[in-house]
Amino acid sequence: MTDTDVKLISVEEVIKARHQLRGVALETPLMRSTRLSKQYNADIYLKREDLQEVRSYKIRGSYNKMASLSSEEKERGVVCASAGNHAQGLAYACNAMQVNGVIFMPVVTPSQKVRKVRMFGGDYVEVVLIGDTYDDAYSESMRVAEERGLTYVHPFDDPKTIAGQGTVGLEILDAATKPIDMVVMAVGGGGLSAGVGSVFRQLSPRTTLIGVEPTGAPAMYDSIRLGRIVTLDKIDSFVDGAAVRRVGTHNFPIVRETFEKIELVDEGKVCGVMLDLYNEDGLVVEPAGALSIAVLDQLGDLTGKHIVCVVSGGNNDITRTPEIQERALMYAGLKHYFIVEFPQRSGALRDFLDVLGPEDDITHFEYTKKHNRAMGPALVGIQLGKRGDFEKLLERMENRKLRYEHLNDQPILFEMLI
Repeated sequence: MTDTDVKLISVEEVIKARHQLRGVALETPLMRSTRLSKQYNADIYLKREDLQEVRSYKIRGSYNKMASLSSEEKERGVVCASAGNHAQGLAYACNAMQVNGVIFMPVVTPSQKVRKVRMFGGDYVEVVLIGDTYDDAYSESMRVAEERGLTYVHPFDDPKTIAGQGTVGLEILDAATKPIDMVVMAVGGGGLSAGVGSVFRQLSPRTTLIGVEPTGAPAMYDSIRLGRIVTLDKIDSFVDGAAVRRVGTHNFPIVRETFEKIELVDEGKVCGVMLDLYNEDGLVVEPAGALSIAVLDQLGDLTGKHIVCVVSGGNNDITRTPEIQERALMYAGLKHYFIVEFPQRSGALRDFLDVLGPEDDITHFEYTKKHNRAMGPALVGIQLGKRGDFEKLLERMENRKLRYEHLNDQPILFEMLI
């Protein structure tokens, strides 16, 4: 495919968007990470989109799209469906422009996100909670848009939205003090990646662009691999800022043409990076915001390279912390859950403790005694001192002739635990 086959967003359009966003979206800093630079023997900078007032880059695209509407369209109002960052960006834009908007969100959306949308939107935004999934909210938003003549503001599949997100690319180039070897960013529907891809193809074509998706939602990865846009049957929505079932029709050809590759990162690995960023750097990022950093060790030798990682958002709900910790430990091979059959006699648990290594610990134990049976099952969570201790633990359990079942690879049972 050649440039003539792909309709890139022009630099002129992105520059126009940048002017529209002055005084609205923060020109976020490009900050060098000493820790990551030392770890990878490279020069690594973070583009801090988590510092936006709505804590993600989404304000750029939604505001630019709304600024392009006619007076009549603004008078009628706008509508969208979103479970997070796009809703906050659109709500902020509605309030700033004094345009009425209706935002449909799934009923299961965390209350913290709903409150922030209402706060940013003020009297100009109506939040409607409907359905259990984004698809439910999207279907209803499209019906209402048609019924009431409202303009739909898409989170990624719109040239004006893409141009707004492309301003991230202009800012990176403006702030860089030397040629950039690589830019790494999360990919969801493709708004940010298509925008930044368009800018770099035209202004810095030698820069390598890398996109990152969570393993549980490889919509762009699969689409590029198959050469056509695919709709995923199901996704893991944990990395909600980058988990879509289908990428945009405007976005796909641009990303396919301008990105060297799309990498996949396990959700558990993302969790470990989120914890590192908080503990080591004091950064609170959402799962999608950590993707660009989580993928670095999958990109080969980075020695001496000048790399920019886009930290795309910081809307992380503190109530998710236990799940983040559990996923990180499980990915690291340190946390394991078992169903173990125990003899129904006193001292059985004390005997089981001999199976554990000196650095291992029982973190979860549930047992219901059944008086008419010799054995009873217990749910046991074990945290290991070292990843390599797992095989030794299994060997000791086998030597004790314990009957057990390992639960880590059984998603339905695992979801009951965290």
